[in-house]
Amino acid sequence: MNRRGLMLLAAGMMATGRGLRAQQKAMPVIGYLNGTTPEANAAQLAAFRQGVSESGWVEGQNLKIEYRWAEFHYDRLPGLAVDLVERGVDVIAACGGADEAFMAKNATSTIPTVFMTGADPVETGLVASLARPGGNRTGVTNLTQLLWQKRVELIAELVPQTRVIGVLVNPNRAQVGRVVDATQQAANAKGLQLEILKAGSEAEIDAAFATAVQRHIGAVVVSDPLFDSLSQQVVALAARHAVPAIYISKKYVSDGGLISYGAIFLPAHRVVGSYVGKILNGAKPADLPVQQSTNFELVINLNTAKALGLTIPPAILARADEVIE
Repeated sequence: MNRRGLMLLAAGMMATGRGLRAQQKAMPVIGYLNGTTPEANAAQLAAFRQGVSESGWVEGQNLKIEYRWAEFHYDRLPGLAVDLVERGVDVIAACGGADEAFMAKNATSTIPTVFMTGADPVETGLVASLARPGGNRTGVTNLTQLLWQKRVELIAELVPQTRVIGVLVNPNRAQVGRVVDATQQAANAKGLQLEILKAGSEAEIDAAFATAVQRHIGAVVVSDPLFDSLSQQVVALAARHAVPAIYISKKYVSDGGLISYGAIFLPAHRVVGSYVGKILNGAKPADLPVQQSTNFELVINLNTAKALGLTIPPAILARADEVIE
């Protein structure tokens, strides 16, 4: 090949390289922030991707997703959020709870962010209002405080003789204080004494149930994504120590837990994905109202109730969405 041919070939290769770089740069990038693990969040992640695809975006085809998992080490979330901002992602999906939402808030006031939180997003300063969020954030809330009230009411009806209940929390969560406050208010309203049981690891969960027995705690309210990933262990401990417990999701009851009441999370994750897709198509977070979860379910395991010597009141059975026999 002569010199002119080589020069044309080199110019063509350079142009192709510039074109590839332009295509790569043009592909939008979602920053996905979550405090759990891919294994513990598989179903929720599938729902999120489905929501994103409703706007025409498919991972690996015209979209890239940068995943940041804290693996239940919630102290890593601030650094993971900052890393996504420094990488210049186009939008952040802060999935998992209030901790992720606030870490994303602290990391950026400009990159569009879609959150999912149990905390009141207006009261906690995530948005200006539910209808008109303002700023760079919007998302979904399940208004956890009301759910804690219902859980305390339900467990009090199931175990009417108890005057002391416990709440099992993960002290490593930044928002754990809100969980305790909401449960305390509900316990006070029912005239119950509340004991705080803390567990941030598998070993500490064992110790927490042993403590519940020592303190003569009559029933326990359980909540945290860490416990969700260890639901079989939690349920087995509750059975071994004969401690009635109420959980936040059906998963525990399917594993042999007594009762659960909470939001159905998959629709919420799908909404988060849908909002992310709309933002990639040009929508602004300030114009997308914060949605409130309306899908809740009450699930009861009659076999577990029988093993604990409990009779489920007819009023609770009538309200149940599912009864496992």
